[in-house]
Amino acid sequence: MNQQEKQALKQIMQREIAALSTEIAEYERSLKPIKKDCSLDSIDHKMLKQEQDITLQRYEVAKKRLHRLQTTYNTIDNQTYDICQECEEAIPLERLKLMPESQYCVACMNELGL
Repeated sequence: MNQQEKQALKQIMQREIAALSTEIAEYERSLKPIKKDCSLDSIDHKMLKQEQDITLQRYEVAKKRLHRLQTTYNTIDNQTYDICQECEEAIPLERLKLMPESQYCVACMNELGL
């Protein structure tokens, strides 16, 4: 992978990091504790709680991906960035454009069940 391709991937990562940071901030605002409100019946309260549980799951997934992207961004200049950790073959550039934090090629990822 040449420097120009790495620079393009860095720009993709910067955009994704910014988008995830915004998304995480929105999730954090909506994760405030649900207070028992006299105007809500128990079914409404349960529905709100379920929605909050889903939001919490999305929040956790977004935080993990943000961490992977930030780590990858800081190590993209390493010689092993675009090399599959399993088969040690080059990860296709198109895959890295879609998931710049990829550590495995598609074949190894499927074989490993990831």
